[in-house]
Amino acid sequence: MINTYQTSAFPPPVPPRLNRSGAVLMPSRGHSKVLLGSLVLVVLLNVLLSFGGFFYLYLSGRTVISEETSHTAMARMVIKQPSQTLKGKPELGYLEWNIVHSVRRNVNPYQASWLTVLQPGDYYVYARVTFSGRDPKLPLACRVKLRQSDKAEEKDVMKAYCSLESGGGQCTAAQGEVLTLQPGNQLSVWVQDLNLVDYEEGATAFGMYKM
Repeated sequence: MINTYQTSAFPPPVPPRLNRSGAVLMPSRGHSKVLLGSLVLVVLLNVLLSFGGFFYLYLSGRTVISEETSHTAMARMVIKQPSQTLKGKPELGYLEWNIVHSVRRNVNPYQASWLTVLQPGDYYVYARVTFSGRDPKLPLACRVKLRQSDKAEEKDVMKAYCSLESGGGQCTAAQGEVLTLQPGNQLSVWVQDLNLVDYEEGATAFGMYKM
């Protein structure tokens, strides 16, 4: 029996496979412009929203600060030199303040020497009096006086002293204290002799601010 499945001829070569890479879809030029425009629009919207948010927070912060500042009670008084000699009259030893050049907020002046509180609360009150002359009998004293109203009796709530040698010069009596005040309360600074006070700018001052 003859085996017809065996032959000496070589089998035909395998045909080469086509190298089919994955097809890449390239967008058209018009489609690319649409995508680019959308991306730019999104970026611009993010920038505008961020800027708007920061601007809103900035304005809100300034509004809060302005409201707090407008409601803060404070005073920084500039001294005024008396127009007449008051030596020997201690009952007239209240320092007078230059209302025009002083700074006040929610604190009213009263008769040039007193400050009237409009808001209740705790206040830091300070006084600084510089003396350029001495009293041979009495120490140089600075007193902050308080009264409940313009018709009430006054009392000393702060005191400070300084001394000068016989040769002259200057000395400063400074004091500061936290006081609980009510609307209508009045404060003033008293010295025993107004002629001994140094009225140079910055040498003598009086003020308060609500804590």
